[in-house]
Amino acid sequence: MNAPAKTPLIIAHRGASGYLPEHSLAAKALAYGLGADYLEQDVVASRDGALLVLHDVWLDDVSNVAERFTGRSREDGRHYCIDFDLDEIQTLQFGERVDPATGQEKFPGRFARKAGGFKVVTFDEEIRFIQGLNASTGRNVGIYPEIKVPQWHVEQGIDLAALLIDALDAHGYLQQASRIYLQCFDAETLGRVRQQVGTALPIIQLLNSSTKVDIKLLRDITGYANGIGPSMKLIMHGMQPDGSFDLSDLVSQAHSIGLEVHPYTFRVDQMPEGCHDFDALLRLFITDLGVDGLFTDFTDLVAQFIRDA
Repeated sequence: MNAPAKTPLIIAHRGASGYLPEHSLAAKALAYGLGADYLEQDVVASRDGALLVLHDVWLDDVSNVAERFTGRSREDGRHYCIDFDLDEIQTLQFGERVDPATGQEKFPGRFARKAGGFKVVTFDEEIRFIQGLNASTGRNVGIYPEIKVPQWHVEQGIDLAALLIDALDAHGYLQQASRIYLQCFDAETLGRVRQQVGTALPIIQLLNSSTKVDIKLLRDITGYANGIGPSMKLIMHGMQPDGSFDLSDLVSQAHSIGLEVHPYTFRVDQMPEGCHDFDALLRLFITDLGVDGLFTDFTDLVAQFIRDA
């Protein structure tokens, strides 16, 4: 096997979420032990301004909120974090992601929803946990927080970006050479953060699969970000009739103007249509395309691939 030109960063997507419920401290501890370079935190806010590590701004998919707090949903039927205080949220049982309408787990075969209860983790708790592990192991695993839908939070009366920057400052992550990347889909918010904190904080502009990407957009991103976090669908469009990969030139374009590339999300149980070999997928992105990092639910499989390369 040809070795990659450089070793990419392994970013544990919501922790070791292929094995334990996403964003639980157990999932973060497992990803840490499996060799992650960075642990991801999706950050949202409660009504009283507590920073929570949750993927969605609502609680329904990962908790028993509908049973615990009847009559507290909005018109769309969802129970939003920002409508609850932290002490209320901490009474909930969290577990594997399900479809609230059917109760079916999103990823059958992963940690069973009924197998155990977990609690929501605050951003402060998780950072202290990671820093504690770094102190006890001598490693320096980084953090990779995402500001979730910041404009929506502002409309609800909370400046999530400002709260998160204050928290990062309090924990020492705004100093040069800190092990951190800050990510967000909202370019305006990232531009404001760059102006506020300067160049000490590495920033990643997230790009969803429907983003129209060209060299002009990438050049604009260089004005405030260090790299991009694209959906892998922006790089790999699918499979050709002959079994080869149908690829864009996004990685080479981004690299040509100095942007790092951290695509998402690499899952052995949810691979791109037509692709059935996880190692082949990793070989494409790591060895052939030379991405700088990748988000994965399966830290161990990516770490093993890199060791064997």
